[in-house]
Amino acid sequence: MSPLDVLAKRQHATIDCPSAAGESHGLRILLILSTLLAFASISTDLYLPAMPVMAQALHANSGTLELTVSGYLIGFSVGQLFWGPFSDRFGRRLPVALGLGLFIIGSAGCALAASGHAMIGWRVVQAIGACANVVLARAMVRDLYAGRAAAQKMSTLMTIMAIAPLAGPTLGGQIMHLASWQAIFWVLVLVGLLTLASLTLLPETLPATRRAPTSLGAIVSCYGALLRNARFLGYAAAGGFFYAGTFAYIAGSPFAYISYHHVPAQLYGLLFAAGIVGVMATNQANARLLNHYHSDTLLMVGALMAGGAGLILALNTWADFGGLPLLVVGCFLFASSTGFVVANSVAGALSCSGQFAGSASALAGALQYGCGILGSALVAAFADGTPWPMGWVLAVCGVGCVISAACVRRAARQH
Repeated sequence: MSPLDVLAKRQHATIDCPSAAGESHGLRILLILSTLLAFASISTDLYLPAMPVMAQALHANSGTLELTVSGYLIGFSVGQLFWGPFSDRFGRRLPVALGLGLFIIGSAGCALAASGHAMIGWRVVQAIGACANVVLARAMVRDLYAGRAAAQKMSTLMTIMAIAPLAGPTLGGQIMHLASWQAIFWVLVLVGLLTLASLTLLPETLPATRRAPTSLGAIVSCYGALLRNARFLGYAAAGGFFYAGTFAYIAGSPFAYISYHHVPAQLYGLLFAAGIVGVMATNQANARLLNHYHSDTLLMVGALMAGGAGLILALNTWADFGGLPLLVVGCFLFASSTGFVVANSVAGALSCSGQFAGSASALAGALQYGCGILGSALVAAFADGTPWPMGWVLAVCGVGCVISAACVRRAARQH
C-alpha cells in the first residue's frame, strides 16, 4: 500500500461527506468556484476572434499569435506546481487572492503589449495568476466532497462555468467590433477585480487542522508518490491527451474557420459556442449517469467520442472531405466529449490524493496543461495555411485518450 493510500484511509471519515461549509453555503460556493474555474477558458476564448487582427496590429504571423496560447499554457502548467502545495499549507483563499492579483497585472500588460513577443510574455504572467484559481477551485471540491459526489459536483461546476466559453468568443468579437482588441484585455482586468471582491463571500474550505506542512522535501515526496501511482497517471494521461487536443483546437480553429474557410469573426463565435452547448449537455448527462455507472466507464465513453471525432477531423482536413460542414461536426463532437472526460479524469486523479488535494490537483493540472502546450505548439509549428495540422493533432490526441482510459480501467482492477 502506497503512502497516499494510507493517507486516504486516514482521511476517509472526514472527506467522504460534504463539509459544513458545503452544506450551508452550497449555492454560493458553487457560483464562486465556477467563476474561478472559468478563468481557464475566458482568458483565451475572449480574444480568439481578435487573433487575426492582433497578428496584423503587432506585425506578427499566425504562428506567433498561436504561441500566445502556448505561452499561456506554459505559465498555467508550471504555476500550478507552486500554488497546489502552497494551498495545502496555508489554505485556499490566500493563494486565490494572490493569483487574481497576478492575473490583473498580466491582463493589463497584454492590453499594453506592442509586439507579438511581448504579448507572449504577458500571457505567461496572466496564466500564472489564473492557474491559482483553477487548481484551487478543484482542490476545494475535493475538500468538500469525495468519490462519485466529487465527480458530480465537478460536472455541475463545469456546466455553470461553460457560460464563459459559450459567451467568450461572441463577446470578444463584439468588443473588438465596438472598440479594439486591447479593450478585450481591459475587460479581463475588470473581471479579475470583480472576482477578487467576491472572495469576501467565500469561506475557507481547508481548516488549519487539515493542512499539511510544506517543505521542499515534502513536496518532492508527495509528487513522487503520485507519479508512482498507476491510477493517478492513467487519469492524468487521459486528461492530458484530451487537453492537448482541446488546445490544438483552440489555437487552430480561428485560422481554420476565419482564414481558410472565410467564416466571419462573429459567426466563428457562434460556431465555437455550439461546441460549448455540447459541453454543457454532456456535463449534465455525466452528472446524471454517475448515479448508475462508474466514473471510469463514463471516462471511456468520452474518450471514444474524442477519438472518433479526431479521426473524422483528420480525414476532413487532409482531403477536405465534407468541407466546412464536416469540420463543424467534428469539432462539435470533440468539444462535447469534454463533459465525460474532464470531470471524471480530474475526480479520479484527486481520489488518489489523500490529504494532499492541492498538490494532486496541481500535478494533474500541470501534466494536463503541459500536454496542452504540446498540442497548441504542434499546430503553430506545422502551420501551413490549412486546417490539416489541427486535424492530425486532434486525431492523435483522441486515440491517446482512448488508450489512457483503457489503462485506467486496467489499473483500477489491479488496485
